[in-house]
Amino acid sequence: MTTLIHTRPAFVMRGLHALCVRALGLIAAALLLALPIGMARSQDDPVVAKINGVEVRQSDLAMAEEDMGQQAQALTGDARRDYLVSYVTDVILAAKAAETKKVQDQGEFKSRIAFIRNKLLMETLLQAEGKAAVTDQAMKKVYDEAVTQMGSEQEVRARHILVPTEAEAKAILAEIKKGTDFAELAKQKSKDPGAAAEGGDLGYFSKEQMVPEFAEAAYKMDKGQLSEPVKTQFGWHIIKVEDKRTKPVPEFDKVKDQIETFVMRKAQSEFITKLRDGAKIERMDKK
Repeated sequence: MTTLIHTRPAFVMRGLHALCVRALGLIAAALLLALPIGMARSQDDPVVAKINGVEVRQSDLAMAEEDMGQQAQALTGDARRDYLVSYVTDVILAAKAAETKKVQDQGEFKSRIAFIRNKLLMETLLQAEGKAAVTDQAMKKVYDEAVTQMGSEQEVRARHILVPTEAEAKAILAEIKKGTDFAELAKQKSKDPGAAAEGGDLGYFSKEQMVPEFAEAAYKMDKGQLSEPVKTQFGWHIIKVEDKRTKPVPEFDKVKDQIETFVMRKAQSEFITKLRDGAKIERMDKK
């Protein structure tokens, strides 16, 4: 689905994404190994289990859930909770066994802990910088700029039928001209599985969302027109234009979450850039 932020600021967000890659999995697991579990905590963090006397609290399960990501999300209710308790149990038992073998005194382990500490400090600081940047004024500015850039951008709604050869495309075009329903032919013969089920309907799209040959043909036609066979990297297409319109501007509230994410990531990127600009960075591996 096309959104305001997808069409304009999204290209910036792709560049910022690398700065905000989540390292919580590595951090959570390593910190559970490195730090004493069962330290004094507030009463709103209840104990959910004890492993050889070591307390497992709700906050431990929350960290484990973030660490496991989609693997934990696949479960629900008691099954998820039991799985998380089991995971934390394994971490605690393995950590204790590692301590017995003095793993914590090994150089490689100490190096990993130092790296993870720095990464966690970075993540925490970037979160704070990002949240501080999210103001109503900043979000409105991004929205207004995106709306201005959109201008009177045009969208086309079209159906298509995709086949491997030009001969097949010409045969289908002949059938349509004789009165056969386009949507039914798309369901029967199109090799585009996603659109075929919808009678070849691609919905509304902007020019840059399609490969150039397809977009050029679709945008040249008027509402209701059929194309001659069009060749792209995917095969041969018969295109029918269903509608043309000026791209609607989404309401601010409907894209507010996306704008907030963009503002946060932009602030984080600028913060990192500022730190880099003020740092003395020496590469010893290059001449």
